[in-house]
Amino acid sequence: MTPPTIRRSGHSRRAQFSAFTGYLIAALGAAVGAILLVVSLWRPETFSTLRSVATDMVAPAGRAGSATRSDSLAFVDTISGYFRAGSQNARLKREAEEARVRLAQAEAVEAENRHLKELLGLRDTEVKPVAFARLIGSTSASTRRIAYLSAGSSDGVKPGMPVRGPMGLIGRVLEAGGSSARVLLVTDAASMVPVRRTEDDVVAFAEGRADGSLHIRLINLGLNPLKKGDVFVTSGAGGLYRPGIAVAIVDTITTDGAIARPLSNPATAVYVAVEPVWAPEASQVIAGQPLEAGE
Repeated sequence: MTPPTIRRSGHSRRAQFSAFTGYLIAALGAAVGAILLVVSLWRPETFSTLRSVATDMVAPAGRAGSATRSDSLAFVDTISGYFRAGSQNARLKREAEEARVRLAQAEAVEAENRHLKELLGLRDTEVKPVAFARLIGSTSASTRRIAYLSAGSSDGVKPGMPVRGPMGLIGRVLEAGGSSARVLLVTDAASMVPVRRTEDDVVAFAEGRADGSLHIRLINLGLNPLKKGDVFVTSGAGGLYRPGIAVAIVDTITTDGAIARPLSNPATAVYVAVEPVWAPEASQVIAGQPLEAGE
């Protein structure tokens, strides 16, 4: 039996040529790579054009990938936002309520500052007030117009003393306890304040009508000289109220005078001043009136 022939690469010209060609290409590639590396280190700007061309070639693929990532992220955000919408709405509503509460508190502080400024205005008067206090309540179901003051006899408050707000006369002290007092408002039916018109010597009485308005009743009957918009102040007659305190402004003309509204509204006058009686002897007359004894 004849043994098989063993062929070696060294005896095949094609195999030898292929191996030589591979070695030659590898050597040329290594040489070219070395040359390019040396050139890139020596002069980096040499291959800037090639890099730009390569970048331009791969730019469309990069933009496509970026758009894909953006769309996928937007889709994920939309889905997650849908699931978070409920909690976000609840949080926004809670923040809106908190902001509304803070706004209301700020408005309350502003109103308090305004009332304090008005109190300073009451302090700067010719007559030194006996006390400063708050109106802490008033009658609501009764036909009487009575308010309650947060100052009493311990603060020097006595029956008959005028009570005025920043805009004018509110009433007079009816009864005084130790730390509180009752005030007869000018709108009460039992209240009568001597007044005069500011522009001349037309005198009258401002009588309460128990409905929040005043009846300006002229003393001298005849031709009615009053007109809408006339302002009346205390005349000082009787010695109880000092002259010049604003009382009312005319709204409607009547045959014997006018219907007027008080300039100082007890509902808005938070702080008031209690002034001494203009003529001391008037306090004795007021103290002996049946109105105070019967209240």
